[in-house]
Amino acid sequence: MKKRLNYQTVAPEALKGMLELEKYVAGSSLEHSLYELVKLRASQINGCAYCIDMHSKDARKAGETEQRLYALTAWKETSFYTDRERAALAWTEAMTLISGNDMSDGLYQEVTKHFSEKELVALTMSIIAINGWNRLAISFRVEPGSYNPDESV
Repeated sequence: MKKRLNYQTVAPEALKGMLELEKYVAGSSLEHSLYELVKLRASQINGCAYCIDMHSKDARKAGETEQRLYALTAWKETSFYTDRERAALAWTEAMTLISGNDMSDGLYQEVTKHFSEKELVALTMSIIAINGWNRLAISFRVEPGSYNPDESV
């Protein structure tokens, strides 16, 4: 697929809010490894090849194992993830597919067993952010494979 446009250069001012959201989440108490799993899982659901490539590379660089990365699409059937991670992944899937889901009280109760209120806001904002980035990358056809974690800021 041919890239349509470079939204970062066309409208850098449009990204300010997204970048502030990323800054907020990065400064929260969420573990970096958890944040990478959330970003990767939402990107898998949305079919964003660029973001799947990016976040799998970032997760590896941060020390994530190949086994956990490969099994992420089937996380419910494995024992590779902590209860906290499993709650975050369930919240991620429900939010990413929100039009077909009820954000049930049961799911909320499960997530709040593992996350403080402030952490839950940060987790929710991280899911909002990655869904936004996915939509930008997919819509403007950002080239998968072009991301280099060693060149990122």
